[in-house]
Amino acid sequence: MWILYAFLAAVFAALVSIFGKIGLKEVDATLATTIRAGIMAAFLIIVAFSLGKFDGSWLKSFDSRALTMIALSGVAGALSWLFFFTALKDAPAVAVNSIDRLSIVFVLVFAALFLGEALTLARVAAVSLIALGAVLIALYP
Repeated sequence: MWILYAFLAAVFAALVSIFGKIGLKEVDATLATTIRAGIMAAFLIIVAFSLGKFDGSWLKSFDSRALTMIALSGVAGALSWLFFFTALKDAPAVAVNSIDRLSIVFVLVFAALFLGEALTLARVAAVSLIALGAVLIALYP
């Protein structure tokens, strides 16, 4: 099932770029990112409530380390989107997205360093091809 969710994430990420690029035409990128974040927060709160995630036991599932890591993830995500929308305002969507997808390279390195995930020859080769493709798309949009 995770493959379906990952595929849907990719489809909706693509729509973020398309809708965002259209919306940024006459709007400041920082303001647009802020408004987008507020809408995302409201939407996710509604989804969490409708799925019964705030049943009273949810606070027990967060220890201080988990909460810190989730908070840092939120800050990293906010910075990512802030820089993404700033780049998207002035550059072609395909070029910005191809460079943004270099995050896969960083995930491979960070996952090996911090999570102990395997850094295999196949993964390094595949990520190298992704990086090459991203650079080619960005240079020749």
